[in-house]
Amino acid sequence: MLINKSKGFIIFSVTYKEFEKAVETLGLIGVETKEGVKKRYQKLSREFHPDMPEGSTEKFQEINKAYKILIKYIDNFRFRFTKEEFGNQHPFSVDDDSNHHHIAK
Repeated sequence: MLINKSKGFIIFSVTYKEFEKAVETLGLIGVETKEGVKKRYQKLSREFHPDMPEGSTEKFQEINKAYKILIKYIDNFRFRFTKEEFGNQHPFSVDDDSNHHHIAK
């Protein structure tokens, strides 16, 4: 994982191998929200906290690193504002105006 601050921008760089390991470490399968990633992290960090009976400093650090990688990835994700991207994110509502998505303020 590399964080590079240059020209006023923070560039987050992670290899696919690091990303894949982070997903595996948190045991994520399929599609997940940021909140889902956070909940999984909280569960595992409580379970493997060094002060717990099943705790492990090494595993706890691995879980923390995985969480940081995935949250940075989510926070820095770039969206394409196209119909195709919308369809990928909301596959059942691309052409159906009766199936609106409500956005909370």
